[in-house]
Amino acid sequence: MHYAFLLIPALLLGACATPGRQSGYLSSYEGLELKDGALRTSVARRSDQASLAAVSRITIEPTQLLTGKSAAWLSEAEREGLLREVDAQLCFELTERFALASPGETADARVRAVVSRVEPTGRAASAISAASGFFIPGPIGIRVPGTVGGLGAEAEMITADGKQAAAVVWNRNATPIGTDDPSLSRIGDALQFAEPFGDAVGAAMTPKDREDRKIEDPDPCAQYGPRFRPEGWLASFATGLYIPQASAAKGKKAEGEETK
Repeated sequence: MHYAFLLIPALLLGACATPGRQSGYLSSYEGLELKDGALRTSVARRSDQASLAAVSRITIEPTQLLTGKSAAWLSEAEREGLLREVDAQLCFELTERFALASPGETADARVRAVVSRVEPTGRAASAISAASGFFIPGPIGIRVPGTVGGLGAEAEMITADGKQAAAVVWNRNATPIGTDDPSLSRIGDALQFAEPFGDAVGAAMTPKDREDRKIEDPDPCAQYGPRFRPEGWLASFATGLYIPQASAAKGKKAEGEETK
């Protein structure tokens, strides 16, 4: 028991937010300000409120993956799954603030994003972490060394006249002590972090005093499946693991298949 208390401070030292890194993908990095008070996440952002206030209809470009050493280990299926989850979370968040332009319809601005860094989740060690969770009840879990992954991503909104209305540089690593679920998927942590990245993008791109919109029926983001996925939470509760098949965005529909 005494050894556990000695271990906690050391683990917390590794729980600090990953420093922000710039990929060079955004049109500009000028004026970015580091958000204070974020222990687990590094967030640098800027918002031009005058430009954002004039935006009501947007397009969202497919998220890109920065090629290089950080992403070289990903399989094609992992790349597609991760990018689709980021696309889904951006769609969910931004359509609560803006209308999504239909194909061929003029938009006031476009949103573009890139996954700049992906750190793998250790699968074997995650199984040990999940098993240990049954003996440590409560919402806070302990991840054994070798399990924690991470995600770095960036996004910007460009108005129709080419001006950057908002930008976000975002980085996060899973913490040894916390609420990040271990996973048997190598991209388990990165998939989980797509949602808080989407939240950060939505916050940076929301004009002041703009109220949430009522989501249209049919949902403009229906291709990604439901916005709320209780089956993912139930799977995590039952197994102690993040399970992408239950929690992540719905896969691409097959040719000729209708969205349900």
